[in-house]
Amino acid sequence: MNNQEQQHRTIAVIGLGFVGLPLSMLLISKGFSVIGIDLDETKIKSLKAGNSYISDIKGETIKSAITSGSFRPDADYGLIRKAEAVIICVPTPLDDESAPNLDYVTKAAESIREHLQKGQLVVLESSTYPGTTKDLVKPILEKSGLVCGKDFYLAYSPERVDPGNKFPIEVVPKVVGGATDACRDQVYQLYTSIYQEVVPVTSPETAELTKLLENTYRFINISFINEFAMICDKLGVDVWEVIRAASTKPYGFAAFYPGPGIGGHCIPVDPLYLQFIIGKKGISSDFIRLSEEMNERIVRYIAERSLQLAQKENTTEANILIYGVTYKRNVADVRESKSLDIIEKLVGTGAEVSYHDPHVPELRIGGKTFFSQPINSETLKDYDCIVILTDHAELPKELLLQYAKVIFDTRGILTDSSGNAKVVQLGNGLSQPCHPSAENE
Repeated sequence: MNNQEQQHRTIAVIGLGFVGLPLSMLLISKGFSVIGIDLDETKIKSLKAGNSYISDIKGETIKSAITSGSFRPDADYGLIRKAEAVIICVPTPLDDESAPNLDYVTKAAESIREHLQKGQLVVLESSTYPGTTKDLVKPILEKSGLVCGKDFYLAYSPERVDPGNKFPIEVVPKVVGGATDACRDQVYQLYTSIYQEVVPVTSPETAELTKLLENTYRFINISFINEFAMICDKLGVDVWEVIRAASTKPYGFAAFYPGPGIGGHCIPVDPLYLQFIIGKKGISSDFIRLSEEMNERIVRYIAERSLQLAQKENTTEANILIYGVTYKRNVADVRESKSLDIIEKLVGTGAEVSYHDPHVPELRIGGKTFFSQPINSETLKDYDCIVILTDHAELPKELLLQYAKVIFDTRGILTDSSGNAKVVQLGNGLSQPCHPSAENE
C-alpha cells in the first residue's frame, strides 16, 4: 500500500515523548494521519505552535505536519474514536522502591476503554515486564464490553527508539506479539506498512521479554566494563588499549566501553522490571543485582577520583567543572543520568561544583538550581579539575587541553598531545599518561 492510499488512514499515538513523537512523525512520513494524545498541556501548546522539544525532531517537521493537517496533537482521548489503531507510548518509570510504576499505562488503558471502537487495534509499546499486555491492559479494555481478538485487537511491540542515533527508525526490525492469532495478524499487517522488517513472535510475553533481554544484556556488560576499568586503574593498565586489542578478535567478543554509569529511561530501568517479575516467581538474578550495585559504585568512584585530581587538601576548597550532564552524547535528555548523582555526591563533600552542557541550560539537583556555565580560556583557569561525563560533539577539545589544569576524561576521548593539560582517563592506570583511544559510542 503506497502513501497516497494511506493518507486517509488515521493512527492515534498516546504519549508524545521521546518514543511517541518520533513514531508520530514516522507514521506521517508513511502517509498516515496521526492524532497525538498527551496530557501535558505544555507539550501540546509547543507542538501546535510548530515547535519541537526533542532534538531528533526538527521544528520544521512539526510545523509541516500541523499545516498539512496530518498531525493533530491534543489532550482529548475522545479523538481516538476516529483512529483504526491506538499505539501506547507512555512512560513506565520505577517507584521509590525500584518497583515498576505502571500508573501511566493503567490510566492510558482506562482512557482508551471509554472510547474503544469495534475493529480497533491497540498496541502497547512502553517498556514493561512480561504479562503487562494480557494481564493488565486486556482486562481494562474488555471492561468496555468488547472482546479481545473478536471485537478489538491487542498486541505488544517493544519500542527501539534510540535518541541521538541517526539510524532511521523504520529500518530497525520491529518485534510484534499479539494477544491472539488474529491480534498478531492485525499488528503485523499494520506494521509492515510502516517498518522494513517485522518480526512476529508467539505472544505478547515473548515480545515484552525481548526488550528486557536487550537492555539487561547491555546493563550487565556496561556494568562489568566499568568494574573492569577500576581493576585496570589498580593494575596500572590502560583499559582502552585492552578493549582495542580484544576487539581485534573477529568472533566471540563485543566491545563495551567504560563511562560514568548507565542512564536513560531503558537500560538502568528495564532490568529492574525483569527482576521484579521473576521475583514474583520466587527467583532472582544475581547478575542484575550486582550490576545495579556496580552502577552505584562507579558514581562514588568517579566523585572520589575527581576530588583526588583536584589536588586540594580540603574538599571544600575544590572547584570542579562537570562537562556534560545528559545520559548520552548529543541529546538533551537527563533521565536517570548518573551525572546528576555525581554532582550531588561532589556537592555533598562541600566542593564547589559547576557544569557546562550545550543541551541543558539549567538543572535542579537536591533542591538547588544549577545553570550551565560558559567555558573559555579565562573561566577554565578557575577550575581545579574538569570532569568529562558526556562526550557531546560540541566538546571543545583543544580549548580544554590548552587551558584546563587537570582533565578527568571518563569517556576516553582526549589525548594529552598538547602537553598543556594533564589528562587522566577512567581506567587508564590512575595517573599514568593517557593513550589515544577508540571512539566511545
